[in-house]
Amino acid sequence: MARGAAKRYAQAVLSLAKERGTFDAWQTDLAGLSALMSDSGAASYFASPNATEARKIELLDQVLVNGQPEAKNLARLLLERDRLNDLPAINKLFEDGIRAERGIVVAEVTTAEPLGAVEQALVKERLAAMTGKQVELRLAVDPEIIGGIIARIGDVLVDGSVLSRLRRLRTRLAATG
Repeated sequence: MARGAAKRYAQAVLSLAKERGTFDAWQTDLAGLSALMSDSGAASYFASPNATEARKIELLDQVLVNGQPEAKNLARLLLERDRLNDLPAINKLFEDGIRAERGIVVAEVTTAEPLGAVEQALVKERLAAMTGKQVELRLAVDPEIIGGIIARIGDVLVDGSVLSRLRRLRTRLAATG
């Protein structure tokens, strides 16, 4: 149920941000609130019945000291409805929505060794040509793939790793032998 609620809040914020052209401001505000609620101590404090609602609002206002009034209203609404723990999910869904609005896809790229700036640019360029969209890279290193690259964009997996090639070769050799 929380996931459904988080989705509804994220969609409402995305709609408001699109209408008012305030994507960047909302990104800042939601990132701050999300970071707060990702901290176990803060999450425990906000869940505690011993802390007064006035003090909780004061803390939220401190996080949003330069935030938009609408973000402060959202934080108070979530506090009132006991949904502050949904903030990390709301933030992630909002970020996903912004990427979709801007025509950006996330590519999770795994290599055996870290990629340099030139290599990253080349991978980004090739994946952009493949998808027809701007690409945001999320890089990971896994020495077990030996070499090459594995890229996942949504449900699409491109496995150009040496490990994958060796496995395919082994399967072919076992089938013929």
